[in-house]
Amino acid sequence: MEAEEFDRRFDAGEDMSAVLDTARARHPGEEHRRVNATFRHG
Repeated sequence: MEAEEFDRRFDAGEDMSAVLDTARARHPGEEHRRVNATFRHG
């Protein structure tokens, strides 16, 4: 899909989630960090 068509459809309020590759999405300037967490119940 061309960028112009994507923009037009997005601006029209269409659901664009089907055409986005969210598996590779990143926030600009942020790196991955490993976090360890322990959850205790009771």
